[in-house]
Amino acid sequence: MKTGVETLILPAGAAGAEAAARRLAAGGLVAFPTETVYGLGADAANATAIAHLYAAKGRPAFNPLIAHVADLRAAQRIGRFDARALELAEAFWPGPLTLVVPKTDDCPVADLATAGLDTVAIRIPAHPVAQAILRAFGGAVVAPSANISGHVSPTLAAHVESDLSGRIDLIVDGGPVTVGVESTIVGCIDAPMLLRPGGLSRERIEAVLGAPLARPPMEAESDDGQPLAPGMLASHYAPRADVRLHAREVAPGEALLAFGPERLPGADAAAAVMNLSPSGDLDEAAANLFGYLRSLDAKGPRGIAVMPIPEEGLGEAINDRLRRAAVAR
Repeated sequence: MKTGVETLILPAGAAGAEAAARRLAAGGLVAFPTETVYGLGADAANATAIAHLYAAKGRPAFNPLIAHVADLRAAQRIGRFDARALELAEAFWPGPLTLVVPKTDDCPVADLATAGLDTVAIRIPAHPVAQAILRAFGGAVVAPSANISGHVSPTLAAHVESDLSGRIDLIVDGGPVTVGVESTIVGCIDAPMLLRPGGLSRERIEAVLGAPLARPPMEAESDDGQPLAPGMLASHYAPRADVRLHAREVAPGEALLAFGPERLPGADAAAAVMNLSPSGDLDEAAANLFGYLRSLDAKGPRGIAVMPIPEEGLGEAINDRLRRAAVAR
């Protein structure tokens, strides 16, 4: 995690938007206002920047993040919209609505931002400062609330400064937000489903759809699963191959998910080997986690052996995801 960095605070305006775009393009973390709350932005295609974002917020869990874009055309480059999703987008964007849709085949959003899922959460914010930054940057920006995890969501730049000064690169001060609660999240995978209540009422959404929003499955309300979207819990990402944790050797037919410089017995004969971070850097490991799991699983091994990973910093979240992936199915 980046600590002790100088956190610059700039007023909203053309110069602030350009500075924010440059910091995002360089892999930095930028807080900016949306109409709901202040968001902590990172380049949605940069897994390392996203790992830094999780670390900056503290006690991270790899929950899916919302990708913010400037317009519908940009949204359709990263997500596939059926007729109902398109209907909601046209009715309420820009605004405090997030839609969870299937990824496009060439979706540039990093696996770390989608928590390894095949869906992506997308929003077009209405706030003029957010819009200016997104247009200046030219790509998708993931932006959870700009606060330490567990703290009250920030509605002023001063709230962001109090929580994150010294942890992030830039705060763009656009004054107080107008909505003050997070966006409403609707899943558009099958029947439209309310995944998180927020700044847009259920009634307004149902009036456009002409039908009630579906309710999440009961298991999605348990804390035992991985969130399917921000604000919703659901079944964990599970590779097809069995996952064996804390491996000290590699069994015949297994692939190896390594960490650090140590070479395990049996690694030379492994079905495949990928190292999350040869130097033992937990930020690098977090950035590589979901992509490497998918790549090893695609090799068709009889199992995936995972080397021990420290339970500190981002290691806590990495181990959480790995434990969920290893649950017997």
